[in-house]
Amino acid sequence: MQYVKLGSTGLDVSRICLGCMTYGDPERGTHEWTLGEEASRPLIRQALDAGINFFDTANVYSDGTSEEIVGRALRDFAKRDDYVLATKVHGRMRPGPNGGGLSRKAIMTEIDHSLSRLGTDYVDLYQIHRYDHGTPVEETMEALHDLVKAGKVRYIGASSMYAWEFSKAQYTAERHGWTKFVSMQNHYNLLYREEEREMVPLCADQGVGVLPWSPLARGRLTRDWGTVTDRSATDNFGSRLYLESDRAIVEAVSRIAGDRGVPRAQVALAWLLHQDTVTAPIVGAARPQHLEDAVAAVDIELSDKEIEELEQAYTPRAISGH
Repeated sequence: MQYVKLGSTGLDVSRICLGCMTYGDPERGTHEWTLGEEASRPLIRQALDAGINFFDTANVYSDGTSEEIVGRALRDFAKRDDYVLATKVHGRMRPGPNGGGLSRKAIMTEIDHSLSRLGTDYVDLYQIHRYDHGTPVEETMEALHDLVKAGKVRYIGASSMYAWEFSKAQYTAERHGWTKFVSMQNHYNLLYREEEREMVPLCADQGVGVLPWSPLARGRLTRDWGTVTDRSATDNFGSRLYLESDRAIVEAVSRIAGDRGVPRAQVALAWLLHQDTVTAPIVGAARPQHLEDAVAAVDIELSDKEIEELEQAYTPRAISGH
């Protein structure tokens, strides 16, 4: 495994981050395809054994049970100082007023709930899951800064928003002497490259680490076009993210993977890892092979010709994933 700094910080993270939305009680929340605790623990252990030290979850994943499962596994399998733990805040966790969002009350409440579920005194990276248009950005940034100063959070990050929104948050923090975001977790893969217009260049200029979610496009880059899985059959959000014209890109991945004699996932992830701005793709793993492919992708070097073939069929599309 290779390790890099997260953005301009001194924090060392593995080039692959294990996305933990896959792990959670399938009876809780809206993800019926999640793996329960017994099935999740071997995969988390496999990730650690492979040198992955970066784990990403969220309070809303499977109604908090992802944090519980991941927290228990990491406590059992590793020392707290040896891994980087990330979670998120924004989504609605309960009905009624103040049950979600990025108000001071919501942030202060949800960090304590997340820490309790994770079984730790602090998280390394606390990320806002989305931008909250109903809360002044000053309120959000000061609350996050206070969590850092209280020792509950080491670094803060953001996820999926417009570049102007991210710039506004960063400017607000800098103006007041508050903690700034060190990472951007955004929707970025071979089938969705709109982030290259403004967000990726902004992150490169400001020294912000890029942590792409859905790096394999909900698995579309790993299988024949039109193949239906248990997850894709119920993934209403994912079904709105991609276009029929993306078939040509999927076929290019298949050709290059076939020529190299490697699984398609390795080629698609290698393309992301080739991007100078990308710190670590957030990869979900429901089977051991998924982790094996992610780790192997770190060592694949694509040629200029292969990169051109992978990129040439892309067509611009409307912004999605925010």
